[in-house]
Amino acid sequence: MMIEVHKLRIGMFVHLDLGWMDHPFPLNRFKISTHSQIEQIKGLRLKQVKVLSDLSDIDALGDEMPPVPTGPVPVEPHAPQALARQQAAEALRIRRQSLARQNADLARCEREFSSASGAWKQVATLAQRNGEQARQESEILIKGLIDQLSSARESNIRLLSETAGDSNALHALNVTVISLLLGRALQLDDATLSDIGLGSLLHDIGKQTLPDRLRWHSDKFTAVEEKAFREHVQAGVKMGEKMGLSPGTLAVIAQHHETADGKGYPAGSNKDAMSQAARVVALVNAYDNLCNPGNAALAATPHEALAMMFAQIKPRFDGACLTAFIRMMGVYPPGSVVQLSDERFALVVSVNASRPLRPKVIVHDTKVPAEDALILDLQNEPALGIRRSLHPRHLSRPVLEYLSPRKRMCYFFERSSEPNGVVWMDSSHSPGSGAAE
Repeated sequence: MMIEVHKLRIGMFVHLDLGWMDHPFPLNRFKISTHSQIEQIKGLRLKQVKVLSDLSDIDALGDEMPPVPTGPVPVEPHAPQALARQQAAEALRIRRQSLARQNADLARCEREFSSASGAWKQVATLAQRNGEQARQESEILIKGLIDQLSSARESNIRLLSETAGDSNALHALNVTVISLLLGRALQLDDATLSDIGLGSLLHDIGKQTLPDRLRWHSDKFTAVEEKAFREHVQAGVKMGEKMGLSPGTLAVIAQHHETADGKGYPAGSNKDAMSQAARVVALVNAYDNLCNPGNAALAATPHEALAMMFAQIKPRFDGACLTAFIRMMGVYPPGSVVQLSDERFALVVSVNASRPLRPKVIVHDTKVPAEDALILDLQNEPALGIRRSLHPRHLSRPVLEYLSPRKRMCYFFERSSEPNGVVWMDSSHSPGSGAAE
């Protein structure tokens, strides 16, 4: 509820729609406890202030409260200035603490991703010369990820920096992490989750037999090159058999390019002929290929990729899997550039799967350096929402440089310090970080 400033009373819980440097209070949401706070709010020259009735001790009329004195409030000399300085210092302290927590969470998740990336590289190196050890290393990695995922009460999907991990592991980990998240969203049993985890981690292992120039799919392939590329599926199955992988895991490797409408390869299997685990991994593999094609210039934004999957190529996917996937990722997945209802531009950095329409964002603010930008949780901003999604090319250069949207998307999750615990992270966009199909 918006009320005029002169109607403010002690006991009202107010929300000041101002930047943290534009007011003297430690937070922009608080319950008024003194007449001095009311006078300070009046000094901000606001005509109206938002009052949150459900958090207030009195209603907007405030009849039971004594009226605010119309004359000056008696204070000791210089008390207002001293109080303002004290509150500004407290606001700065709180902000620095928030930034420190934010950076610590980022660093912790980067370490987790770097560890998983190193494990994948070890598996890829061992796969052709010591299949049994490669399988054991893969099982250890997937068991750790599943245990970590199982301990999280909610899925908090978050965007991280571009410096984490090794770029060559991005596609395998992208597909693994999102496939496991989707498997959990579908409430699949532990055995199926294990097949999903190992199958997605190793789905492209057959590409180890291809020359580098054929490992990333291109529409410019000749017929011979296309045939050679597609043979990575059978090569992967053979390598998986030598590793001693389970039939369920081998099915994922064999079917990760099949489609529900039977127009995939190599067997042209339809949904009924695909395993549940393979249907999950095939969908996530397709999504990652849209966001991370071999040519980064052709990449779709996360929002565009979801829209394309639902509106243009929907028959390729299992309907239940696609519905759960869109619900889990949110309309504006992390990495999406958006315009808020107040016209400001923002980058979505975190989405809670249970409340996907109220993500966390970093907002473009010329008053705050980009490196000091705090994450704004739209769940705590009922009057603020997302107006639309934008492609980064539609941003002005200053906004583009401030928000720095990623050219490559990478996903990972961690055990969070908050009740939720699954994180989606965005990593490297270096020239060699193209994800494979």
